[in-house]
Amino acid sequence: MEKIMIILLNYNNYRDTIECINSIKQNTSENNFIYEIVVVDNKSTNESLLKLKEIEGITLIEACKNEGFSVGNNIGIKYALDNKAEYILLLNNDTVITKDSIDKMHFELKKHADIGIMSGRIMYESDKNLINCCGGEIDYFKGTAVIYNKGKEYKSNNEKFSYTKFVTGCCMLMKSSLIEEIGFLPDEYFMYYEDVDFCAKVQKSGYKIGVCLEAIIYHKESASSGGGESPFAIEWNTRNRLIFINKYKCYGILTKLFFYTTRIIVAIKYKLKHQEKNLEALKKGIIEGRKFVRNGKEESL
Repeated sequence: MEKIMIILLNYNNYRDTIECINSIKQNTSENNFIYEIVVVDNKSTNESLLKLKEIEGITLIEACKNEGFSVGNNIGIKYALDNKAEYILLLNNDTVITKDSIDKMHFELKKHADIGIMSGRIMYESDKNLINCCGGEIDYFKGTAVIYNKGKEYKSNNEKFSYTKFVTGCCMLMKSSLIEEIGFLPDEYFMYYEDVDFCAKVQKSGYKIGVCLEAIIYHKESASSGGGESPFAIEWNTRNRLIFINKYKCYGILTKLFFYTTRIIVAIKYKLKHQEKNLEALKKGIIEGRKFVRNGKEESL
């Protein structure tokens, strides 16, 4: 029987991780496949390791240091490949899955041979009628990803599956053979944009991306948190967007002109609103992004 490795990345958030583990155990049968839950602890600084070691029925891997989302997940992916799993599911640890959602994604992925990544219908846990991610696209002119109808109420049209151009790293089911063919998650971003890059890479390799609309996953990201406006998010999104633009070349000078013009406008907005921390984060993101590109560490595709 085929095996799915379900990889959860934990950093100082064992409560959500444990809830996610329990939802998997309660809502996943082993009629069509067997599964193994692999938790990679990304060098937590709280009692996460102690708490996770108490959980039965999981494989716990301790990272030597926290090198970000991609590197942490890649540790789990390598474990999956070494242990001959046919499928790998990357799942955010702050999610709760519903009945047979993994089974349904697995079924659709097997059904559609042209699919590289299969995701589910990801909804906000705080308001289960609102869309967190049901697909999107990569805007290469702007160097950003756009999620369709994010924060809006889901309107069912009785479709079970749809093709799309982008899904978040919150939920990605793929064949192990895909990783063996195109490689691991890109590790130059630390946090944010690794899913944009990976979706781009998958499609440039000739595969498509799909969403199983019957597989419902609830994500604890707040629909109204404004998390993208934290200094941490501003710095890393800015840095990584610049790296992505240079790596994929996008629309060349036009994209770079758009990027810098809009960043100047955003900087003025932060200055007028006396948001000094956001302004400094924006500046730092640009500096670090340019430094990374200048050192030639990104691989042009």
